[in-house]
Amino acid sequence: MAIEMVPDWMVNLDDEDVSFLKNFIMASGSLKEIAKQYHVTYPTVRLRLDRLIQKIKISDDTANEPYIALIKRLAVNEKVDFATAKILITEYKKTIKENK
Repeated sequence: MAIEMVPDWMVNLDDEDVSFLKNFIMASGSLKEIAKQYHVTYPTVRLRLDRLIQKIKISDDTANEPYIALIKRLAVNEKVDFATAKILITEYKKTIKENK
């Protein structure tokens, strides 16, 4: 597949996420099998998959609201806590409404 054909949600994943996704597919979507491969518990794999899903959803939002997507990405990557992310997004939306 040509690089131009790679969807934005996939381009925005880091190498570790792409590797996890490949292993997940090769394990036929078995979280139990992935847990064995990574030598972690099932809940740990579930959390990793949930975060990957969040990253993909955020990537879909980026075109519409790049600032909000950035804040969400920081929260998912634990660079900002969720409470702070929520405050930043709320205040940003207020500013946008005021400027319309």
